[in-house]
Amino acid sequence: MTVGQLTSDPADTPAAALVERQKLRKHFGRFDILFFLLCTIVGVDTIGTVASSGAEAFTWLIVLAAVFFVPSALLIAELGAAFPEEGGPYIWTSRAFGRLAGAVNNFLYWITNPVWLGGTLAVSAATAFTTFFNDGKDLSTPAFYVFTLVFVWVGVLAAILSFDVGKWIPTIGAWSRFLLLGLFTVTVVVYGVRHGLHGFGLGDFSPTYAGFVGLVPVLMFNYVGFELPNTAGDEMTDAQKDVPFAIFRSALFSVLLYALPILGILLVLPVKAITGLGGFIDAIRQVFTVYGGHVAADGTATLSGAGSLLGDFAAILFILTVLSSGVTWVMGSDRALAVSGYDGAAPRFLGVISSRFGTPVRVNILSGLVSTVVLVLAHQLTNGSAAKLFGAVLGLAVSTTLVSYLGIFPALAVLRRKAPEVHRPYRAPFPRTISTVLTLLILFASVQLIAPGLGDHWFGADYAPDGWTHAERWKYLLTEAVPLVGFMLLGVLFWALGKPTRTAGQASTKDDTGVRSARKHATGQ
Repeated sequence: MTVGQLTSDPADTPAAALVERQKLRKHFGRFDILFFLLCTIVGVDTIGTVASSGAEAFTWLIVLAAVFFVPSALLIAELGAAFPEEGGPYIWTSRAFGRLAGAVNNFLYWITNPVWLGGTLAVSAATAFTTFFNDGKDLSTPAFYVFTLVFVWVGVLAAILSFDVGKWIPTIGAWSRFLLLGLFTVTVVVYGVRHGLHGFGLGDFSPTYAGFVGLVPVLMFNYVGFELPNTAGDEMTDAQKDVPFAIFRSALFSVLLYALPILGILLVLPVKAITGLGGFIDAIRQVFTVYGGHVAADGTATLSGAGSLLGDFAAILFILTVLSSGVTWVMGSDRALAVSGYDGAAPRFLGVISSRFGTPVRVNILSGLVSTVVLVLAHQLTNGSAAKLFGAVLGLAVSTTLVSYLGIFPALAVLRRKAPEVHRPYRAPFPRTISTVLTLLILFASVQLIAPGLGDHWFGADYAPDGWTHAERWKYLLTEAVPLVGFMLLGVLFWALGKPTRTAGQASTKDDTGVRSARKHATGQ
């Protein structure tokens, strides 16, 4: 089934948009959206990073669920139901602030994901593989590249496949999360009964400003993504009903799926032993000794018998989970970039939907190439250190992701004013307040990513990232700010390259002749 023309199209919609949207197919239902959102929001690659901050991390997790996660769900539920066109966040941002702002914002939104797939996710999957299937020994350089490149390009292939096929990856990924995190949580209880747990006093959960600065960017990174299914808005069977349904249910599941394993890690491992890359994997290996194995005096866990088998099963689930995270984000952000391509905010070459698959194959391949380059460069620049590669890429992914929401969150209040006539099946309460609070939180987190501790003790001992000294604060600032500025300039360049599409001729949504011509052209491609 193909998608026809939407009556809510603005008058300046380029003719190219009509051409490409005829190739989209409706097969994205209510539960597909729910599973897609669970894969989008619940990422296991950052669980160790959050837990490494200690019991305070659990407190901030709950606080931000109330003041950030829930309000963002309300905001996206309205935008997603009121403006359900393909492209989602790009459509909202460009309609609220213009195509230039939409182009810059959308480039940041897109570039995060191939960087994340080729860096953080690929390395996390490789770490799980080496921990459980290679006796903890690092892979050789050729073996590392084979494993991670297969991981990246399997994800790209899943994104290329038509949604009625590719959507099974998020479905499998959602069930992998339920199994992995559920099995881990139950096993923590069994481990605690047998061996005891690390105790915490109420003071350990007390929130601090330093902890907030260190945790808020990563927690917000975990808590964004409600808008991603709307990048395939024209492929949904009933966006106006299904988007709010899926958002509110996924919000509840997501908080539980983050809170339980993080609390479990804190109860099992000493805080000093928790690392960003291996924290969750190490906790799995330790608690699974209740099924077979032992923990040495130095804390090293060795699995045997049923413990080894269940550990291998958990590793497979972990790899499927991180793969599905990457696939869902690439599926969504690639669609948003393709929409900007045929809407005149990016090169027209990228704004092409495959007639065969109904997906933006050109952008999918570009994402795979960017992921590959990031993987190789990061591996070489960090001299093969998985921990350094993980940290460097995660910081870049978090910063580019959060900055892109500086265009998305204010759109609610702006579009309430600019497009009051649009039917809103769901209306968020206090739209101006929600937009303002969420935007300020994102702005604060973005500033602290670039200059940790600014406003208190910039790059002081409580704020400097691990491995950095106060004397290196300007170097750190440049490593964070220069890529962001570069990506923004590339967004401006994309907008400039989209000018021929914008000026080639505007299509009227009521021009039957134009619609017939576009359909004929689409059929012939």
